[in-house]
Amino acid sequence: MGNNHYHKNEVQGKNLLFSIILNLVITVTQVIGGLISGSLALISDALHNFSDVLSLVFSYVAYKLSRKKASINQTFGYKRAELIAAFVNAMTLIIVALFLIYGATERFFNPHKIASELVIWLSLLGIIVNGLSVLMLKKDADKNLNMKSAYLHLFTDMLASVAVLVGGLLMKYFQWYWVDGVMTLLIAIYLIVVGVDLLKKSTQMLMLFTPVHIDIKEIISEVHKIKGVGKLHHIHVWYLNEDELHLEAHLDCLKDIKMSEFNEMLHNLERVLFNKFKINHVNIQPEYNKEDPMDFIVQD
Repeated sequence: MGNNHYHKNEVQGKNLLFSIILNLVITVTQVIGGLISGSLALISDALHNFSDVLSLVFSYVAYKLSRKKASINQTFGYKRAELIAAFVNAMTLIIVALFLIYGATERFFNPHKIASELVIWLSLLGIIVNGLSVLMLKKDADKNLNMKSAYLHLFTDMLASVAVLVGGLLMKYFQWYWVDGVMTLLIAIYLIVVGVDLLKKSTQMLMLFTPVHIDIKEIISEVHKIKGVGKLHHIHVWYLNEDELHLEAHLDCLKDIKMSEFNEMLHNLERVLFNKFKINHVNIQPEYNKEDPMDFIVQD
């Protein structure tokens, strides 16, 4: 295992906890307001907020679990917990969006009269609360997929509240009550777009796919330049979590060298992999004239 490590991205769990409290308050307020006003857009915004509360709680639990130390029974600890949270949060974004599309379609063909002033004030409250949460999580979202999933939930909430505000103003001054359904539909479409992107990224990591920025052929080319290296084969490259990029492979040596010589070769290999590809965990099985499949990628 290599010793090349870059600093782990530190995120602030307390910001996530504060966002949970804020969103719980706005959810209850919007549900009550939506029932009183008759606004489907407001209720859909509240439903989205509630899904966010659950997602934020899940993200917070995953964040805490990921900080637990490894043990005999969990040799990697819970480092992949945040990837699972991101995957689940992406799924909830898409599921909520499908429910909203169904409700919006029905409301579009059967518009209801809505108490627009209440909608306007509650949407403003939603913009303020979600905007504050978005600002708190923005920095963490840039360096952690779990935090990004929470951030996207909150950011779409803020956009949803903006859409509800626009709809409320149009209903108040022009009596365009069909706008309620249209705004709900737009919110749902945006949720699907961001949800699918997040689902794709988290699935790739959970399935241990080669990261999109890694070129296996380029890795092979660079490693084969190292003195004494015969052929790198049985290659696997994957993310354990967003901070740990792993490579494991078999390395066929050109000569029957001593262990101290292999250690020097391994040191050079680790340096190349870290400096050029940011691979910070390397596990190499040395071989010499071993009868073994020598393909770069082998189905184990």
